[in-house]
Parts: sequence; C-alpha cells; structure tokens
Amino acid sequence: MIQTPYLLFLGDAPDALAAKVAQGIKDWRPDVSVGQFRMPGCNADMGLADMTLAEAKAAGAKTLVIGVANRGGVISQAWRAVLVEALKMGFDIASGLHNLLRSEPALVAAAQTHGCTLHDVRVPNASYPIANGVRRTGKRCLAVGTDCSVGKMYTGIAIEREMRARGLDADFRATGQTGILITGSGVPLDAVIADFMAGAVEYLTPDAAPDHWDIIEGQGSLFHVSYSGVTMALVHGGQPDALILCHEPTRTHMRGLPDHVQPSLEELRDVALQMARVSNPGCKVVAISVNTQHLGKQEALDYLAQTEARVGLPTVDPYVQGASRLVDAMEAI
Repeated sequence: MIQTPYLLFLGDAPDALAAKVAQGIKDWRPDVSVGQFRMPGCNADMGLADMTLAEAKAAGAKTLVIGVANRGGVISQAWRAVLVEALKMGFDIASGLHNLLRSEPALVAAAQTHGCTLHDVRVPNASYPIANGVRRTGKRCLAVGTDCSVGKMYTGIAIEREMRARGLDADFRATGQTGILITGSGVPLDAVIADFMAGAVEYLTPDAAPDHWDIIEGQGSLFHVSYSGVTMALVHGGQPDALILCHEPTRTHMRGLPDHVQPSLEELRDVALQMARVSNPGCKVVAISVNTQHLGKQEALDYLAQTEARVGLPTVDPYVQGASRLVDAMEAI
C-alpha cells in the first residue's frame, strides 16, 4: 500500500496540463495532499502550499508522488537529484511514469540504504487474457474524448460519487496512473502489451449484478494518432452500454499535435458509437461532459446550453455542476 499523506512533486512542469496527475490527486483526494514541491521553471500550481522536503516531512508527508505526466514519461537528471534527496530523508516515492523508478540505479540504491519503498504504479500486476468479446452481465459506462486530457477521469469519478450518493451499485474502474493513485487499484492500461489491452479491460470489468454499473476511466482519443490504440481497447474490451462524450472547447489542436485539429462532438459521437457497437450492439451515446475550466462562468453556461441544443444530449461540466444529469441519462437507457 502507498502511504499517505502525499507531497505532490511538480518538478519543472511547463504548464498545468503537464501536471495532470497532481491536479487529479489534489482535486479528488485533498485530504491526503499535504503540499507541492516545485523546481525552478515550474509553471504548474495546484494551489497547495509550496514546501521544501524538510517542511513536508515535518508536516507529516510520507510519500512523494511524481505528479507530472510528461511526454514519454521520463525522469530527468534534475529530477533525479531531488528524488534521491527525498529518499535520504525517508520519503517513499510513487510514480506513474513509463520511466520506472526501479530502473534507476541511484534511486534503487538510495531506497535500499534508507529503508524506503519505490512504487511504480504503471506496472501491470496480473496476467491478462486476450479479449474474447463474450457478453458480460452488469452495466458499463465509458467516457470517450475528442482529445487526451479533456476530463474523462473527472467525469467517471463524478459519476461514481453521484451514483453512490443515490444508493446505486457502482464502481469507478481506473485505467491510468492518476486514477490508480486516487482509488488504490486498477489497470495501467497503456503499459499492457497491445494484444492483451482489451482483455485487461474485460478482466477489470467482469460479470456483475444486473443493476451494477462499472464506470470505466477513459484514455486517449480515437482521433489522437499517438494514443488511439489504448482508446480502442477500452471501447471494445469495455463493452459499454453507455458512452459519454468529453470535450475541452478552448483547444486549437490535439494535445501535442499542432497539425491535427480536434474532431467535432458529432464526429466523435458517430465514430465512437460505431466502434462500440462491434462489441455491444446495444450501446448508446447518452450525454456530453465539457471541461469548462478555461471559460468564464457565463461563457461556460452559454457553451453548455448551445451544445446541448445542437447535439441533442444532456450537456454539463460534472466537476462544476455535479453529475446528476449524466446519471439520469445513464439510468434512462
């Protein structure tokens, strides 16, 4: 088990989006987020107290969590020095990067010397089957996005909380490092060998009671040329009964791909539904979740209303407005 509370390491993140792991933990587990550690040049800010390692230790932090998800998931030399110092001071370290902590000799040596633990969250911990497409009992919902990092995880967690508040049987099924760090379990899907990704999603969402909902954390985008593979595994392996479209309206291009524009919500709806019906012919697109964090309050309300009128689906920002209408739409199918 990863010990809490956490000190969230933001490193030299160039912007807030690069620190989405820390942002997710801070937003959904503020009770375990003691503070943040930022290096020179960091342009991300979680609104937590900036702390030195010594200050965080005095405040009770037990684990330094690498809260940055940079392209390629690498540990820089500058980071390495801070991480070694944290281990010397008795911190455990948790990371969801592709660059594994256990692959860094300096970190392994420091952890062994000082009796600390290295937690690599992005390592599969089971032998997953190849997907078979056999229909499973229970109900499943999947968030799909026009792009990466548009709010799919936030949508799923908000839905689970609303369903549980209503006394409904629901579980959020984490498929990425942030979701796993928030909930404590899941499948790091993009670290699973490609042939087994859809099977891993079947494994994560097995047969369940007829009224049980698995809320599957979405990843990537069917329209993102870098990460569409992991999305397709979720669409087919998840066998969703309900799809929720997720969108961030201020993007000028796909994340990290300046030559690729985002698809429209209508394009996402049509393509995702066609792909989802390969494994579940009864799948329906039920609602739209919009990340309005970069819009003014009235601008956001106008955009939500206009989108709902245009597409004809309930449209909300579940982090701001709650997920009640999304759950209503799911329950109506």
